[in-house]
Amino acid sequence: MGAMNELINNSVVGSLERILAAAGPAIRLPRLAEAAGHLDELSLRERTDHLSRALLTDLPGGYQATAAIFRRALAEPDFTGWMIWPVGETAATLALARTGPGDFADCLALLAELTPRLSSEFAIRRLLAADLERALPVIQTWTSHPDWHVRRLATEGTRAYLPWAVRVPAIIAHPAATLPILESLYRDPVEDVRRSVANHLNDLARHAPEEVVATARRWMAAPDANTSRVVRHGLRTLVKKAHPGTLELLGFAPASLAVTPLRLDRTVVELPGELGFSFELANTGTVEARLAVDYVVHYAKANGSLAGKVFKLGTAILGPGESRTFSKRHAFRQMTTRVHHSGDHLLQLQVNGVRFPSAGFTVLA
Repeated sequence: MGAMNELINNSVVGSLERILAAAGPAIRLPRLAEAAGHLDELSLRERTDHLSRALLTDLPGGYQATAAIFRRALAEPDFTGWMIWPVGETAATLALARTGPGDFADCLALLAELTPRLSSEFAIRRLLAADLERALPVIQTWTSHPDWHVRRLATEGTRAYLPWAVRVPAIIAHPAATLPILESLYRDPVEDVRRSVANHLNDLARHAPEEVVATARRWMAAPDANTSRVVRHGLRTLVKKAHPGTLELLGFAPASLAVTPLRLDRTVVELPGELGFSFELANTGTVEARLAVDYVVHYAKANGSLAGKVFKLGTAILGPGESRTFSKRHAFRQMTTRVHHSGDHLLQLQVNGVRFPSAGFTVLA
């Protein structure tokens, strides 16, 4: 994460100070300048909050006055990149202070104006959490916006489990609330927007699988050239979970298969390291088999129990009597998102939701 933290550094803060000072000649920004000297030990999110607090001190005129400065700054092409994140957070803080009756709606508009410079998907979350019912009708209008960055903000900013972002409990509690946005954008001409739709759908699948499958089925009833890809990416977690409706929709029906035992290239993995494995699948049935091939790593936990995580290996179509060899190398290294523990682990195949016998190996952390 060190390199990520440096996305907001002293140089970025200096540029932000210069641009805002030019946009509001009467203002002074001493706290922002001071904040640049206290970034080293902070994460990217902490740096954002640190700079936003400085801006709130330096710009005491309330939401409307501050929003006017930010809008004037948009005339400067260098007003772009990661400096925009603390700017958006500052605007959201002031708008939620309710200093004026139109501040909430205007802040939504401002975030849409800022998002081509850097996505406003993080700052908008606080407005959604404060008043989802008020925000969603405005966001729905963005689905026809001429700028694809704004259309992407409509779907990315309203995701249930957006990485790095605060949760919006109302979105999780009411999964149908954001489906109209997805309905408007799943055929978008821009790949980045469609991918956001798929990721949004995948988020919803964590707590509303039946609604997600029903939505995907409706889209697949009249697909365009990109619908199949959007649906496959949006249902990827449900495929890993072997959700029956998902497997049926994507054509991964039960199949007659023969699977060779897993061949591991080692029985002990020292961290950091890799485990190579291979196996052969054969279609023993009389009809063509469409296969979703995954594998499960059952990681040893600190208490000695195992916790499985499914990884995608690929898809295949095998004719009657046809066979195919698969191979993969799986990396084991300590990460902030997964701490490895020494102990016995298991590797297992999953094909069309059916799990096959596992093979054991040991990890030395």
